[in-house]
Amino acid sequence: MASGDVVRALAPMQATVTKLLVAEGDQVVAGATVALLESMKMEHPVLAPSAGTVERLLVAAGDTVEESAGLLTIVEGAVAGAAGPAVVPEVDGAARPELIELAAAKAFLADANRTEAVARRHGTGHRTARENVADLFDDDTFVEYGGLVIAAQRARRELRDLIERTPGDGLVGGIGRVNGEAFGDDGRCAAMAYDYMVLAGTQGHMNHRKKDRLFELVERLRLPVVLFCEGGGGRPGDTDGATVTGLETRAFELFGRLSGLVPTVGIVSGRCFAGNAALLGCCDVIIATEGTNIGMGGPAMIEGGGLGVFAPEDIGPLADQVHNGVVDVAVADEAEAVAAAKQYLSYFQGALPAGRCADQTRLRTCVPEDRRRVYDVHSVVELLADPGSVLELRPHFAPGMVTALARLAGRPVGLLANNPPHLAGAIDADCADKAARFMQLCDAHDLPLISLCDTPGFMVGPEAERRALVRHVSRMFVIGASLSVPHCVVVLRKGYGLGAQAMAGGSFRAPLLTVAWPTGELGGMGLEGAVRLGYRRELEAVEDPAARQALFEEMVARAYRHGKALNVARTFELDDVIDPADTRSLLLRMLESAPPPPPRTGKKRPAIDTW
Repeated sequence: MASGDVVRALAPMQATVTKLLVAEGDQVVAGATVALLESMKMEHPVLAPSAGTVERLLVAAGDTVEESAGLLTIVEGAVAGAAGPAVVPEVDGAARPELIELAAAKAFLADANRTEAVARRHGTGHRTARENVADLFDDDTFVEYGGLVIAAQRARRELRDLIERTPGDGLVGGIGRVNGEAFGDDGRCAAMAYDYMVLAGTQGHMNHRKKDRLFELVERLRLPVVLFCEGGGGRPGDTDGATVTGLETRAFELFGRLSGLVPTVGIVSGRCFAGNAALLGCCDVIIATEGTNIGMGGPAMIEGGGLGVFAPEDIGPLADQVHNGVVDVAVADEAEAVAAAKQYLSYFQGALPAGRCADQTRLRTCVPEDRRRVYDVHSVVELLADPGSVLELRPHFAPGMVTALARLAGRPVGLLANNPPHLAGAIDADCADKAARFMQLCDAHDLPLISLCDTPGFMVGPEAERRALVRHVSRMFVIGASLSVPHCVVVLRKGYGLGAQAMAGGSFRAPLLTVAWPTGELGGMGLEGAVRLGYRRELEAVEDPAARQALFEEMVARAYRHGKALNVARTFELDDVIDPADTRSLLLRMLESAPPPPPRTGKKRPAIDTW
């Protein structure tokens, strides 16, 4: 257009004119804001289409106009000293009031701004919830949910007080990456940490809602979960809302539903009672530090029930919970607990590059030449596995059964082994429970299972039967028969009776491979017992005690030759007898030959037993 032409400033939409920013005769530059319109509660600036002089206003403030209606006319021409755009972009966006308000609200989430509480926490030898979460996740990967939440106590406390003293309602939760350098996107993980600096880590109305939100996301995204469980259970002091009992709380249902779907890790340091302990007990694995106390009821609940007065340290101390099987991994402090959690999660994140292994010829001397001499099966486990890769679970509970996660040439596996120093490797009720749950854990999360068998069978006797042995040991048959992961069995020495079959999932034909070392000896029952029962008359017929003992030993030797692994393999009751030095390479070849697990769309098992 030429100078002197008349142009119109048009309404971009149907709207109401709220303000005209120029008058007739004003000079404007192109892009200057000449009017403000309101449409759907939003304000829209109208810009001058050209530089020039305002000739005529076509509307007044308060008028409603249609889309493309003329608002004013401008005679084009050069202008000097005319007003520029009326709306100037802000130079320093951080100075905006809403961002200042946000920064102030989030300030109380940072440990650096909670100096007194942090000092008290560190004074007890513990880390803060945020320190633990930061240690767990890779740098700059944590996305927090619900950080601005406060305790539901507005009816009894000032808002400012709640913001300062109950940040996050005592729960830090979110999603990030763990071991991301090794596993990339497979390192995604969720974590929730009770903040003991907020109302003793108790479970409040709002932090229950946060857990519900995160548990639902975990289920949807199929993420492992790490739960830092320190705290005193349910909180009676919340006042907001219409809740009477809180029994409709969904956290326990939603978290329990994750069992068997994703790996769940519970970490506890300090006191963990009631609802916090219930969530801890739902986890696949529990990691606890020195000085930990775990109980389904704390001192107040015990006293309220008329059961006596106890200090928190008297209830479920770590020593008890390690030996009774509640705690899977005991560590010195929270730093070690987080390191153990990272190691545990790594087994479910995939394979690592194959590295070196120990001299496998050393396996040839792990089992003593004297068939009656005990040895520690841990020596076999450590030699077979990649160096530094073994994480044993519940080592002080049922020590006759070793359950461990490990790697073979970088590949994660589960290792199940009888340990002769305890009851000669016999499987009692606790050993059976320990083994059966471990089988479920490996199967639920697609870890191949390797059984190292050296057992005289199930434990027997009146005392053993008082422990409901029949039901407990039968778990190994029921669960073993339902395994879908590759399962290999190596008989190191003794493989007798029902106990040996239980180690093999119910039958030596059930596993992908069943082999023995040359030291293997097998039979329907222990040799000595079989001779005493089967040849009782012949032995009783020999009156001289020395001659009777000599006959007994000769019969045992004959039975041993008959049950030697080499002889058993000749009748194809074993797949093979192998040089112990070849065990690792053979297992790797068998695992590589097994088809990979099909893509997961849900659970393989309804749940993993908590016990």
